[in-house]
Amino acid sequence: VGPIAITDGLILLTQTSRMLRLYFSGKHYYADLLDLFNDVTTYAQNWYYFEDNFWQGVIIVIAQVEFLTASGQLLDQIATNEVHKYQNNYHNIAEYKTSYCSFYLPVACALLLSGQSLHDYVQMKQILVEMGVYFQAQDDYLDCYGDPTVIGKIGTDIEEFKCSWLFVQALQRADDKQKDLLFENYGKSDPVCVEQVKALYKGLDLERAFSEYERESYDKLISNIEAQPSEAIQAVLKYFLHKIYKRRK
Repeated sequence: VGPIAITDGLILLTQTSRMLRLYFSGKHYYADLLDLFNDVTTYAQNWYYFEDNFWQGVIIVIAQVEFLTASGQLLDQIATNEVHKYQNNYHNIAEYKTSYCSFYLPVACALLLSGQSLHDYVQMKQILVEMGVYFQAQDDYLDCYGDPTVIGKIGTDIEEFKCSWLFVQALQRADDKQKDLLFENYGKSDPVCVEQVKALYKGLDLERAFSEYERESYDKLISNIEAQPSEAIQAVLKYFLHKIYKRRK
C-alpha cells in the first residue's frame, strides 16, 4: 500500500533476472532470454553483447545490485513509522540501500571489465559495503546538521520518521523519559516537535558521537584497505574513502 507498493514492484521486477540466472545461466539461449524479458518489461536497451560471457558477468552483477538496492529501499520504507522495531537493522538497511549501488557496483564492473574474477575480491567487497554504511550514516547526520545551502536540500528525516543513524543512536542512549519525549515528537511536521527532537539530540551529544563514529570508521577502513594484497585495489579504495571522509555535502 502506498510507496511500499512501488518498491514491491521493483523487488518483483528484479526477480526476473535472478530466476533466469538461477535456471538458465550457462545455456546457449541465456542471452536471448535476458533480451526477451528486458524487451517485455520495457527495459530493453542494446543487449546484443550478451552473447559474450564477459558481458553476461557484468549484467549479472548489475541485476544483483538492483535487487539488493530495491531490498534496502523496502527495508527503509518498512522501518519508517516502525523505527523502534527496526533499529537493530540499521546496518542492513544502509548496506542494501546504499553500499551495493553506490560503492560495490562501480568497482565490481571495473574488475569485470579488466578481466578479473569477483571471487578473488571478497574482502574488497566487504570493505566497500562498510564504506557505504558509513556514507549513509553521513547522509543521516547531514540531513539534521548539514547546511541546506551546501547539501542542496532541507532535511526531513525527523518529520518522515526515518530510521536514521541519529535516531538509532538516540534510542540506544536515551533513558525511558527521553525515549517517551522522542516518540512523542518524532515523525511530526510541526516545527516545534522537530526542535524538540533536535534538542534531545543535542542533550545526548550526538554530534560528538558522530564525530567519534566517523574517526573510528575511517581508521578501521584504512586498516582493512592496507591489508589488501593489491596496491592497485588499495589505491582505488583509498580514493573512494578520501572522497567521502568528513564530507559536508
